[in-house]
This record gives sequence, structure tokens and C-alpha cells, in this order.
Amino acid sequence: MFTPKIPPPDTAPITSSTPLARPLTGITHTPACTCHHTPAPAPVAPSTRPTVRLTPGSLILAAAGGTAMVLIIGTVLVSMLLATAITAASVAICAVVLRSLLNNKAR
Repeated sequence: MFTPKIPPPDTAPITSSTPLARPLTGITHTPACTCHHTPAPAPVAPSTRPTVRLTPGSLILAAAGGTAMVLIIGTVLVSMLLATAITAASVAICAVVLRSLLNNKAR
């Protein structure tokens, strides 16, 4: 998946898409060098992708890791809910005390 994909060399014949008004004659092309280069071999792509192999040890490790994550996330969520409940209860107690203090003063 992360290996670069090199496309195969283009083997289509080269054709001109726009015809010339008059053919070019008398022009010769001389090669830049006279040495003979051999083309590089095309890389061979792997025929099958590697598969993930799960052994009993890795399955136990994955299950233990998943269980640990569920327990940690559950503990955090329960502690946040408990903190909210304690805050709400203390605000309610403060409201009751203030109400009783204000009612006693009015009498």
C-alpha cells in the first residue's frame, strides 16, 4: 500500500496528432552519444499482498488491550458523572441553607 507504483513503459506507437503542412525533408538527427545503453529492467510488482497473521498470543493481547481501554474510559466517564452529581448536590444544599436563612430573617 505504501510502496510506490511505477507505471509500465509506454509501448504505444508514437503518432503525430497534428499533421504537418509540408513534410520535413533533409533534416537528420545525430545522436548525442554513440555508446549503447541497455534499458533498465522494469520492476516486478508483488503478485500478492501480505496478509496479517493473528496468532493466539496476539489475539489474547488484543483482547486484553481492548478490555483495558474499556475499563479506563469507563472509569473516567463514571468519575466525571460522580463529580457532576456531587457539585449538583452541594449547590442544592447551599440553596436550601440560603433559603432558610432568608426566610428566618423575614419573620
